Amino acid sequence: MSRGIRNLIVSVPTERLAADLGPLPEGVELVVWSMDGPAPRDRFDIVVPPYMKMARVLARLEGVPTRLVQSQSIGYEGVEELLPDGLAFANASSVHETSTAELAVGLAIAAQRRIDAFALDTGAGRWAPAYSESLADRRVLLLGYGGVGKAVAARLVPFEVRLTAVASRARMEDGMPVHGVDELPELLPDAEIVILTLPGGESTRRMVDDAFLAALPDGALVVNVGRGTLVDTDALVDHVRRGRVRAALDVTDPEPLPEGHPLWSLPGVLITPHVGGDSSAMAPRIARLVRAQIERMSAGDEPLNVVIGG
Repeated sequence: MSRGIRNLIVSVPTERLAADLGPLPEGVELVVWSMDGPAPRDRFDIVVPPYMKMARVLARLEGVPTRLVQSQSIGYEGVEELLPDGLAFANASSVHETSTAELAVGLAIAAQRRIDAFALDTGAGRWAPAYSESLADRRVLLLGYGGVGKAVAARLVPFEVRLTAVASRARMEDGMPVHGVDELPELLPDAEIVILTLPGGESTRRMVDDAFLAALPDGALVVNVGRGTLVDTDALVDHVRRGRVRAALDVTDPEPLPEGHPLWSLPGVLITPHVGGDSSAMAPRIARLVRAQIERMSAGDEPLNVVIGG
């Protein structure tokens, strides 16, 4: 992808994203294609699939020459098996970190301060004061120190927590001492809140298993805004059911969480339906990223965030 092409053909899935892009460089043809039917052009330079629907639509690109598939999501586990051969794929790093971090902190506050229970009291017209745990002064273990993890860490600073960051390897990054994942056995017994921001994939699958949960102190809170597959759901259900831990989850395994699943009804569980990145913060950031890709490729520069192919 070292040379620019005049007359770039770019598809986006919605009229809103097309409008948010604003004026584009000369020679760029913008097409709105929701990918619910055949390709409207015989080739593309950039295709932006609809949000959270890639598994259903990537086959539409089979036999359609395309230089770059620009996702609207950060995660890309399983995409390589769905992506037609020869296509480059970029994730949406820089788009969802802010919104996902905001929800992670919101879930922690809601669970600690019993906001979920007070919401039920509100609906019932019931005045029921209750003591709650603060977020302030808690020992928070942040598992994952990529874009989302760093955004969570930055937002936790004003809450006066005692923060420990953990990633795949130990290092010092931007003044933050980051522990290696091999240190978890020593770190977990001290963690009152664990916030998961890791990506999915085989290397992280069911990292939070029975042994992980058993090492946490009684009453610990597990917040997951990474991927549902990070957690062994059966083990989590067991520990929550016994009152050992609590959970605030934006992602689950399986997902969507089926009707009647124990997590829906267990005390100490708060669930949001995978909405970490789905907020008003997304639109300007995805438009900014897509526009940057258009401008770079128009100028003959390499696109950003390419994680497959290229």
